[in-house]
Amino acid sequence: MGPVPMALLLVVSFAAFGWSARRRWRLMRVARRPEHRADRLGARLAGVGRFVFGQQRMPRYFAAGWAHILVFFGFLVLLLNSIMLWVRGFTTASPAADLWLLGLDQPLGLAYAFLRDVFTVLVLVGVLVFFYNRAIARLPRLTLSGEGLLILGIIFTMMIADLVYEGGELLHHRAANPETGTFHAALPFASATARLMAPLPTGVQGFLWQAGFWTHAVLVLLFLNLLPYGKHFHVVTVIPNIFARALTPRGRLRPIDDLDGRLEREETLGAKRIADFSWKDVLDFYTCTECGRCSDQCPATRTGKLLSPKHLLMGLRDHLYARERQLLAPAAASAPAEPAATDPPGPPHGTRDRHALRRDPAAPALLATDELVPAWVNPETLWACTTCSACEEECPVFITYIDKIVDLRRNLVLEQGAFPEQLQTAFRGLETVGNPYSYPNEQRADWAQGLEVPLMAEKSDAEYLYWVGCAASFDDRARKIARALAQLLRTAGVSFAILGPEEVCNGDPARRAGNEYLFQMLARQNIETLNRYNVRKIITACPHCYNTLKNEYPDFGGRYEVVHHSELLAALVRDGRLRLRTPVAATIALHDACYLGRHNGIYDAPRAVLAALPGARLVEPPETRDRGMCCGAGGAQMWKEEEHGTARVNHARTNQLLRVLPSAGNGRTIASACPFCKTMLSDALTDQGHDAVRQLDIAELLWEAVRPAATEV
Repeated sequence: MGPVPMALLLVVSFAAFGWSARRRWRLMRVARRPEHRADRLGARLAGVGRFVFGQQRMPRYFAAGWAHILVFFGFLVLLLNSIMLWVRGFTTASPAADLWLLGLDQPLGLAYAFLRDVFTVLVLVGVLVFFYNRAIARLPRLTLSGEGLLILGIIFTMMIADLVYEGGELLHHRAANPETGTFHAALPFASATARLMAPLPTGVQGFLWQAGFWTHAVLVLLFLNLLPYGKHFHVVTVIPNIFARALTPRGRLRPIDDLDGRLEREETLGAKRIADFSWKDVLDFYTCTECGRCSDQCPATRTGKLLSPKHLLMGLRDHLYARERQLLAPAAASAPAEPAATDPPGPPHGTRDRHALRRDPAAPALLATDELVPAWVNPETLWACTTCSACEEECPVFITYIDKIVDLRRNLVLEQGAFPEQLQTAFRGLETVGNPYSYPNEQRADWAQGLEVPLMAEKSDAEYLYWVGCAASFDDRARKIARALAQLLRTAGVSFAILGPEEVCNGDPARRAGNEYLFQMLARQNIETLNRYNVRKIITACPHCYNTLKNEYPDFGGRYEVVHHSELLAALVRDGRLRLRTPVAATIALHDACYLGRHNGIYDAPRAVLAALPGARLVEPPETRDRGMCCGAGGAQMWKEEEHGTARVNHARTNQLLRVLPSAGNGRTIASACPFCKTMLSDALTDQGHDAVRQLDIAELLWEAVRPAATEV
């Protein structure tokens, strides 16, 4: 086919790709925060098998997911074909007797030829689905760029070229062996192409045969060299990115180690510059496919806030690319860039796009400063995040967003003192009295009046410590959850006690808001108290407390068996320790709390409790379980005003739940298993005039079924 042109093509193409890949490697190493992702090799390799080669997350978006599966496996099959074509450029041997026992005169070759032929057409089908989504349906979640259409065009042309080449090969073989005909059972689609080409003059057939060969050989190398400069770089980075995914619980945030020492040394806290991230964060930037699944499920994006997880990640990546020259300059490794003479204006719409720099008058100032916020990322983007993890649940390549957002918040809070004004009240309350409500901590046990709930100081041998949490201690609505749970535990004969005034906030609101210093102070205080009482088992009705105590306190020496109340209540009902006496005539729509479900995988326990209620009927909206929308309270949103948008998050979520309830009648109920969710959903029902719809925690509903007739609710 032409050894000299093929040799030149391969040498130039692979050299160019090597140069581009080296640039991306050097840029990744600009990120200096250490990250260790080589532990638990078995689990990491198993994840690669499930999520790369098993494509496990792809079908969550059915049509696009299956189209990607067709293209992915098609490329795996056709990669060998590309290698075979390159080798054919150096040999005069007939492809019918190809290399490595893959010729059509060999059984293995026949099997591979059939797979190659079928997957060529399946890839065409997948490409057409992608083309429809981009050019006709124009799905809002997608980045509708020319790059996507260019890549689809390259893949489509390559597949057509393969069919033409294989069809031409069959005609060429028939010319030498007239008895063989144009049909080959191992190549049904190539045979059809050969029949279409058969009426053409022999010279035209030969030209198309050669054109098909060189078109594929050239385009696959062009595609390779385009990868490092667009979203399709994930073809290269997806395997290492999934291999290096976090294996710690999703609800755990990475602590800032030696925080006091870093404060004394005036070191950067959180992420102020791109270099403050880790190499894994940059690998996330490289691996983003811009599919928009993250933003499609994000409650902030859905309700018109500036935050779009996809655009935030793209903005950080664009900042990295736009400042590549400055970042890779020798001085950049040892010192941050000098601040610009004139501060550039912040981006009005979430994050800045590097492509807009060409027409942005602030471009020189932007490239002169390496600070991310507010020059490149609008602070409002960061504060709109509820840390619900819907974005991370959807991402097919395991990009993380919450850790990056919280790291940016940490720098704003700890170094710059720049955060929403309403958070100051919560921070002050946490620091001075141990709760964000700013109530005297001596009132923590007031909810239990008349219930004879013991304190740990009085009953240190209790099996469970009931961690009440701030909401159930001070919020009147949430106090009803605590009272119902305490009475259920007493009825079931569970040995438990509370800390009362010795309990202070677990620190979740401070940590998610970026105030890592305050969080660590509260965590250490609580761990000291818990360890003094030799606590081993903890039950809590608050998913935020559950997540922090279970997943984050171990980083500071606090290791406990933590149980959410839904788990314990389901077990008590199953074991017959709670007798359900009274029918609960209700149609119940269950809301899944983010920090219970997506962060900790607990979905079945609340449903088991509700399913056991006599007379109750459980209904669920399409947005349920891991697709359930956030109530809007997480990520410290409970303690600040919601960013402006087209709707409030709690209103949007409540409307989803109301759609599956009867339009009228008694017994309409929205159930939850989190005191913050109870507050947000109750507020939304009140705001929208749905006073006839009850909003209750699963413990309250269960107590209705268990309590004797004369006992208080």
